[in-house]
Amino acid sequence: MAVDAESTIPASTKVLVIGGGPAGSYAAAVLAREGFEVTVLERDHFPRYHIGESMLPSLRSFLRFIDAEDKVAACGFTVKRGAAVKLHQNKREGYTDFCKPNPDNWSWNVVRSEFDEVLLRHAASCGAKVFEGIRVDALLFQSPVDAANLQAAHPIAAQWTRPADGSNGILDFDWLIDASGRNGLMSTKYLKSRTFNPNLKNVAQWGYWRGGGTYMPGTERHNAPFFEALTDESGWAWYIPLHDGTVSVGIVKAEDHNRRKKADVRATGVEDVARAHYLRELERVPHLRRLLGDAEFAEDKGGIRAAGDYSYNSKAYGGVNWRLAGDAASFIDPFFSSGIHLALTGGLSAASTIAAAIRGDCTAKQGADFHHSKVGTAFTRFLFVVLGIYKQIKAQEEPVMFDVDEDNFDRAFQFLRPVIQGAVDTDSGVSEHELQATMTFCQNIFSDTQSARARDKVDALVKSGVASDVTRVDELAEGDEEVRNLLLRVNARKALHDMYECQQYFGSEVLGGFCVRMKRGSLGLVRAY
Repeated sequence: MAVDAESTIPASTKVLVIGGGPAGSYAAAVLAREGFEVTVLERDHFPRYHIGESMLPSLRSFLRFIDAEDKVAACGFTVKRGAAVKLHQNKREGYTDFCKPNPDNWSWNVVRSEFDEVLLRHAASCGAKVFEGIRVDALLFQSPVDAANLQAAHPIAAQWTRPADGSNGILDFDWLIDASGRNGLMSTKYLKSRTFNPNLKNVAQWGYWRGGGTYMPGTERHNAPFFEALTDESGWAWYIPLHDGTVSVGIVKAEDHNRRKKADVRATGVEDVARAHYLRELERVPHLRRLLGDAEFAEDKGGIRAAGDYSYNSKAYGGVNWRLAGDAASFIDPFFSSGIHLALTGGLSAASTIAAAIRGDCTAKQGADFHHSKVGTAFTRFLFVVLGIYKQIKAQEEPVMFDVDEDNFDRAFQFLRPVIQGAVDTDSGVSEHELQATMTFCQNIFSDTQSARARDKVDALVKSGVASDVTRVDELAEGDEEVRNLLLRVNARKALHDMYECQQYFGSEVLGGFCVRMKRGSLGLVRAY
């Protein structure tokens, strides 16, 4: 069905998707292709601006599954064959090469307004009913939400408003996918299940430039995005070339540190504090600044933008007839560009488990449990690695991501390849050896926090069989940060170790005895044993 923002919104639908961003559009496209009635309510009118421009190689395999890869390729986005990361001023930057060993394993840097619109229009072309300019104000539930049993929450209808003309109504549904972005209607307003990671409480500030340089022109690393740790160990910066001739340049800093630095700038009496602060912080990434060269700030691209990059997740990602996907479910610091990968992982998991429940492949609870575990393990993988990277950023002279006798971070990024590329969720060709090497390397990042007391406690939890329950990490840790870190490690290792018991695309990960049946027309869950 073609997108028509002014057409009549139906009174009921089989599946309601709140939000037409990547997670919502992807889930809607998958379900519509399976023949289910899907309605998407999107607050904005597309195209609309969004940050998060650097993609992982897993993107293309996700797009291929819904026959959208050619549509995205036609946009002419900048090809991304890898990424350069400089975590120490006196060491050569590391490089994660997406195209080794597979030369076709490249991705893009995208302009999100264009990319997101392609996905939304594709969902409509697949048969989803898409309505833009529609705000979902509230959800109606079969019974009050029980804080002690969030998965039992049962939403049955959505109250909506069209601000353009003031019209409003109620839309009944059987199934709900909340892909409402950071606002997270279900998790923040009703479940109250969102928790924040205090170690990743950051602020991002960014803008666009024209005339910047190219990283390693004429080589295999030509025009790769460049990431650099700030010299004062307070954060990092990005340099992402885009196909419209601009370069996205941003800085991510710890919120408290950023507040102090901005106050220092304000005290100088400058008129434009945000701009002056941004430019001053760019001087703390000298290699990126040299790459920027004589570029000029693109005043027509929205000026200096800022956002709180708080890392969060939810105590529950799915329930009896609902799923959370994308930023509505969780968000990790953008260092490894995991946002779209996690959004599409959540969108596909939501669609697969809803289809499975409708088709009788599993019970409603089994479908919800699978989705909860799938989103949780994908989140944990990236969280674990990002925490390790931040440890290096905040202690640049310490050999966290490198051995003492190494002059670069190439070994680190070779070990982290399966996670950085999103390969652990999409590529059945990643070997068990690679996965275990990744986790061994990640374990070493946190090795200095392993006291005998913490190890003994976690060992006991492992023997009891509860340590690998990703939903109970905080409960089991009982406020002990050392134990919590070790439990995160157990969960991350289990997620990687279990992944290839079932050799199917995306469905290779066995969770609760099920994996995804990745076959159009019969998408759902299948028992793995």
